[in-house]
Amino acid sequence: MIYAVISFAAGVVFVQNQALLPPFWWALGGVVLLLFLSFFSRKRAANRLCARPANGARRVWSGVRFLTLGAACFLIGVAWTSWRAEERLQDALATPWEGRDVAVQGVIAGLPQATARGLRFELRVENILTPEVLTPEARLPQRLQLNWYAPRGAGAALPEIMPGQRWRFVVRLKKPHGSANPGGFDYEMWLFERAIRATGYVRGTKGEKLAAFVPSGESLVDRLRHGVRARFETVLPAQEWPWVGILVALAVGDQKAVEGEWWTVFNRTGTTHLMSISGLHVTMVAGMLGGLVSFFWRRLPGLALRYPAQHAGVWAAALGAFLYALLAGFGVPAQRTFYMLLVVALAMLSGRLPGPRQVLALAVLLVLLLDPWAVLAVGFWLSFGAVAALLFIASARVEQIRGWRARLGEWGSVQWAATLATLPVLMAVFQQFSLVSPLANAFAIPVISFIVTPLALLAALLPWPPLLLLAHGVLGGLMQFLVWCSEWPVWQAAAPPFWAVPLGLVGVALVLLPRGVPGRALGFVCILPCLHWPAPALPPGVAQIDVLDVGQGQAVLVRTQSHTLLYDAGPRYSAEADAGQRVVLPYLRWLGVQRIDRVVLSHGDADHIGGFSSLLAGVAVGDVLSSISDLSTQLPANLCVAGQHWQWDGVDFRLLHPLADAYDAPQKRNALSCVLQISAGGRQLLLTGDIEAADELALLQRAGKALASEVILVPHHGAAGSSSAAFVAAVGAQEAIFSAGYRNRFQHPRPEIVQRYAEQGARTWRTDTDGAIALRLGESQGEKDLAIDSWRARHARYWQGR
Repeated sequence: MIYAVISFAAGVVFVQNQALLPPFWWALGGVVLLLFLSFFSRKRAANRLCARPANGARRVWSGVRFLTLGAACFLIGVAWTSWRAEERLQDALATPWEGRDVAVQGVIAGLPQATARGLRFELRVENILTPEVLTPEARLPQRLQLNWYAPRGAGAALPEIMPGQRWRFVVRLKKPHGSANPGGFDYEMWLFERAIRATGYVRGTKGEKLAAFVPSGESLVDRLRHGVRARFETVLPAQEWPWVGILVALAVGDQKAVEGEWWTVFNRTGTTHLMSISGLHVTMVAGMLGGLVSFFWRRLPGLALRYPAQHAGVWAAALGAFLYALLAGFGVPAQRTFYMLLVVALAMLSGRLPGPRQVLALAVLLVLLLDPWAVLAVGFWLSFGAVAALLFIASARVEQIRGWRARLGEWGSVQWAATLATLPVLMAVFQQFSLVSPLANAFAIPVISFIVTPLALLAALLPWPPLLLLAHGVLGGLMQFLVWCSEWPVWQAAAPPFWAVPLGLVGVALVLLPRGVPGRALGFVCILPCLHWPAPALPPGVAQIDVLDVGQGQAVLVRTQSHTLLYDAGPRYSAEADAGQRVVLPYLRWLGVQRIDRVVLSHGDADHIGGFSSLLAGVAVGDVLSSISDLSTQLPANLCVAGQHWQWDGVDFRLLHPLADAYDAPQKRNALSCVLQISAGGRQLLLTGDIEAADELALLQRAGKALASEVILVPHHGAAGSSSAAFVAAVGAQEAIFSAGYRNRFQHPRPEIVQRYAEQGARTWRTDTDGAIALRLGESQGEKDLAIDSWRARHARYWQGR
């Protein structure tokens, strides 16, 4: 059975990594063919066995049957996932509705979130109220994610919205879209996994509430979760009680209630899994409820005679796990625990109790049958991987644990196994892991699981404020310890190659073997590529340039053999997030870059410097060049001046704009943009900031033919006031890159500007449709085009842009 489940899961993973969905009927036909071959091989093996027992042919046919069954389970996984994915893709935003006002009626779903600018919530669409229906196929997705921006002005506020309410809104929608960068968070995948097939915002500041509550199972659970969160935040206002968001997350699974600074602490200490509803918490609740039911059941002879107390306890534990999982939003760790308990309960009912590994395999199967997209979440791999490791070491135990020293040693073994099992996945996904994680978890697990979480759940059930105060006090002591632990170093390395992850998992299995088993030391060798796989160094005279997809803004990373430069730091998205935190730093970790030698901030617009503060907080920076005379930084900083020049590893960097006297008179920020030309191997890249037509004319008069470059980052994101015909002709670029946000309000890049570069013979690239753009200058390529490609082309997935 375990083999069949692994094969099925492999089919699910295969589909989720495809650019196009495999045809459902082909996969289903393959299943039928393979099952026929399996039956045929079994029959042949039986015939051979009757004729000549235990001969080689029998073993061959048995092997064929084994392989065909595995392949059939793989194709079943492919067929199931393709069918589910095709259904979800059909629930899409019709193109006629994108970017236009549409009146909708729907029910508030999930937990609405307060943001710096208003509210964010999900809406279950019931009806389209816009009078003119463009075509019969022009329908809306079943689920939308909407922002509702608060009006500006003193005393202005939005009405309160609650789960289960029915509202009428006028909204403007767009298809799911997110930044596409190596090492970055895949927002489109996250939306697709949650069946959110369009995003947008409410037009204006008014909506019409049509009903206070629309009865349904989902609405009832969401309203209950909302009530618990509201009561927690009323009793413990966040301004005075900084960790109330963690208590909310532990009680109802609302991780967005936790402030971003605390997630940094949890990441650096390896305790992130404890600050949400984990399988450990669900197991604890289920175990307590099951134990209580079993205890009292045995003391009631009438019940004990009718039904075994052990069975009643298991059913009670499964019910408790289900209710807590519902309250927590039914995440993968909670699902895994509930399904494992459900399998045990059903097995007891049937009289056939499977082993722990079979229970885990059945839980995996149930999760993937209900949610084939669970494999896209790192929590799936961390959750099931940690449990598999614990079962692996438990199977090697041959004697009962006695004494406190033995129990302490067993606790250490559990921590070691869980940490080691998750290490390959953590390095592949996050390129870092906490060195202090075993120590932090040794204290945090018992405190969170056996003190804070039970108190938070009791406070959710019993509206008695002292319970929350006590939970917050205990949590405060733990947080001080974790903040101290977060100052310890974190191991970081470049993303390992794909093959290093399965090799690392094999190494984990070898290391966790019992003492005395030969080959355990080889396991550490297998794990090493995950811990440190050096990125290939660039040769002298070569520059690698990556134009990152930061939305409506700009950030360009330039690497030579031993130096790194960042041109602009991207925009600020909100009070809680910016491109430095969301895009640049994850990409640097993915590359294994731990220092930027120079940051060039072209000018002071927020879409170019919004991520600068997060960048300084997350990576070492040598110095800064900018056109911002009042830049606030403790680093060595100088103003950009035309004529400045330096060379790194055989690659030339030259500033062409602005002139020194441009700072003496008031200027528009765009006019002061630092224009940087990079030369390697006889080819040039021109980074232009937000210069406009007048600045382009000045550059033409000063630099003339020196402006000629094979690649250009188009000025001002392709605005109509830049890229004059004379400038475009003088540069003569073969490749023109536009850094712009998807359906941005400025309508960048303008179609006439894109056409102007195309007419000059340039191939055009756009970060909003192509994702991050990577190119290399300096390698010998003869007369061929430059080596340039995009992340969306290299990492295409079937849900992108749909």
